Amino acid sequence: MHEAPLQIRRLKADDIDAVSTLARTVWQATYPSLITQAQIDSMLADRYRAACIHAQLDDPRHAWWIAHHKQVLAGFAHASLEGAGCKLDKLYVHPDQQRLGIGHALLLAVQHWARQQQANRLWLQVNRGNARAIAAYGKYGFRITESRVFELGNGFVMDDHIMERAL
Repeated sequence: MHEAPLQIRRLKADDIDAVSTLARTVWQATYPSLITQAQIDSMLADRYRAACIHAQLDDPRHAWWIAHHKQVLAGFAHASLEGAGCKLDKLYVHPDQQRLGIGHALLLAVQHWARQQQANRLWLQVNRGNARAIAAYGKYGFRITESRVFELGNGFVMDDHIMERAL
């Protein structure tokens, strides 16, 4: 018996360092043309701190998943409940593993969890300049509902579209 080429499972504490490393790889491939290196470094340090992820693993309003493709960590997703909706906060796939259905599989896991939590919609923020991600989310039924600039402090902002879909 051999393993399936794609496995999705919930994140465990001992996966956190690997997810943080993958986040840096994906961000360095995606964001340098959209935001400064200083902002990339700041956001990675903030969003992927081990203590922050550990706290989210213990919070029932948060859920994390990882995807292994051919036994290699290929992607991850994080979602959180907010009111009657669910925010897809992170969904990243290694640049060498994109277009293999990994992002879609992670999205399905998030949607399933959100429905179990009685969420009625799934929403996300995506950089306005990230045309590839915007097109991918559009393919899965997300529509732009708003565009906003979010202040992050230290002179950093996120210039994002908000996209959502019903569940």
